Amino acid sequence: MSGLLAGKRLLVTGVITDASIAFSVAKLAQENGAQVVLTGYGRLSLVERIAKRLPEPAPVIELDVTDPEQLAGLADRVREHVDGLDGVVHSIGFAPQSCLGGGFLDAPWEDVATALHVSTYSYKSLAMAALPLMSAGGAVVGLTFDATKAWPVYDWMGVAKAGLESASRYLALHLGKQGIRSNLVAAGPLRTIAAKSIPGFDQFEDAWTERAPLGWSLTDQEPAARACLALLSDWFPATTGEIVHVDGGYHAIGA
Repeated sequence: MSGLLAGKRLLVTGVITDASIAFSVAKLAQENGAQVVLTGYGRLSLVERIAKRLPEPAPVIELDVTDPEQLAGLADRVREHVDGLDGVVHSIGFAPQSCLGGGFLDAPWEDVATALHVSTYSYKSLAMAALPLMSAGGAVVGLTFDATKAWPVYDWMGVAKAGLESASRYLALHLGKQGIRSNLVAAGPLRTIAAKSIPGFDQFEDAWTERAPLGWSLTDQEPAARACLALLSDWFPATTGEIVHVDGGYHAIGA
């Protein structure tokens, strides 16, 4: 095999459609020599169907990141397909509708707790579930949306992403002793299933396409996926706790 990830074994979460960043990560990873195992939640048959569109059909494991039993059994289920892991991709996020679209002041704690559990705490949960399969040189990579600012309509998901960014730094601290890295990719807005569930998301689209210094495509997941692959590879051996912006440079300019 040849490629940036030759011989790597990866667990990729969050593949829902072939328009998801996770699908692009899995596709490019295979094209660059990696073995890929996917996880799915809910409509598992849909994920299995999407998995067949990859260069090589990938096995799909059911995983609810809020279910302690499924997390506890993850390592054994992954071992049915690969003998270890070199990388884990966290592409998971969810918030009830009350937490998005301008409802920040009214969202009840029960809904906020769901958003934080699925979108933030799961990063640590997934890493720990996969840890028995990983060794020095491994990497955990997650996806965020720049949480240094308060974005219109993003509301509690923005808070969840801020927590995710902090959790990644703490994971970098605690897993560094084992030689395992934790980094995030902050992608610009993309027309994914998750984005379509956010009322008023077109506000992001207009701003990015008009003002990103390098320009920005709302339908091209590959730049973000390439950044994930780079962080999973051996080319960033001393980088951890970092956030790589893949947003056309929008984060670097004034409002």
